[in-house]
Amino acid sequence: MARLRKRRLTQILAAIGFNLDLPSLLKGQISQAKTKGICVPVLNCYSCPAAIGACPIGSLQNSLNSLRYNLNLGQKKLGLYVVGSLGLVGVIGGRLPCGWICPFGWLQELIYKIPIQKLKIPACLTYLRYAVLLILVILLPLLLVDSLGLGSPWFCKLVCPAGTLEAGVVLALINPGLRSQLGFLFAWKVSLLVLFLVWMALSQRPFCRTICPLGTILGFFNRISAFEIKVDLDNCLVCNACQRACPVDIKIYENPASSQCVRCLQCQEICPTGCITSGFWLGRKADERKTDQPTA
Repeated sequence: MARLRKRRLTQILAAIGFNLDLPSLLKGQISQAKTKGICVPVLNCYSCPAAIGACPIGSLQNSLNSLRYNLNLGQKKLGLYVVGSLGLVGVIGGRLPCGWICPFGWLQELIYKIPIQKLKIPACLTYLRYAVLLILVILLPLLLVDSLGLGSPWFCKLVCPAGTLEAGVVLALINPGLRSQLGFLFAWKVSLLVLFLVWMALSQRPFCRTICPLGTILGFFNRISAFEIKVDLDNCLVCNACQRACPVDIKIYENPASSQCVRCLQCQEICPTGCITSGFWLGRKADERKTDQPTA
C-alpha cells in the first residue's frame, strides 16, 4: 500500500533526524547540540544521547516546575515558547505527527506485528490519558515544589517509557560509570517499559491510547487544525473496514475529528468506496476559489 510505505519512510527519517548526534551517543553522554532548545513535535527524550531537540512534554513540565521559582525572583518566564510550539503544531496538523513521525508510535506498530493473540483495549482506559496529563504533567510539577519553589518533571521521572528506552537504557548500556548509580527508580521505569512492550504486542498503540500526554494535547486540536479528515456519509457503507484498519480502533465515520485519531490515514487507504478524504483546509479552499472563478 503506497500510503503505508510513505508513512513508514517518514517515521524512519524522523527517528533518524531527531537523533543525529552520533558522537555523543558513542561517548555515552547527553547531546549538547545548539538545537536542544527547540521542541520537536513528538516524544523524543531530551536525555537521549543522540537527541538534537527537546521533548515538548519534558519542556512543558520544566516550565511549570520552575514557574514559582522564577516568579519569586521577579522573572516572568511563563513557558510561552513551549505552549506556543504545542499550539502551532496542533493548529497545523492536530495529531498528524503521532501517525506519521513519532518514533515511539512507530515502535508500537512494529511490535504489534508479532503474531500472537491480540486483545482489545477497554474504552474506559482511553480516558486515563487525561488524568496523566492533568496530574503528572501539569498539577504536580506546578504545585509539588521544594523550599525554593522548584518542582520535578513527574511524568518523565516516574512514567515515560519512551524516555526510559531512548535515554535511560541506552545510557546504562554505553556508560559503565552510570550503572553503579542506578537504583529503585530505574528498576521501576524499566519494569513499566517491559510492561508496555508486552502490551504493544497484544494491543494496538496502547501507550498512545491510554497514557501519552502529548497525543492528548494535540488531540484537542483535531477539531480545529488546518489538516482535517472528512467522510462522505452518503457514500459510506458502514462496513467498518476503517475501524479494522485503524491503529486506535475508532469508527472514523462517527467522528472524523476524534481526539483519539492519530491521522495515519489507514482508513482512507482501505475504504472500499473512497468516501474518506483528507488534506489541509487552506489548500482545499484555495482550490475551491480557483474552481469558482468564471472561465473566459
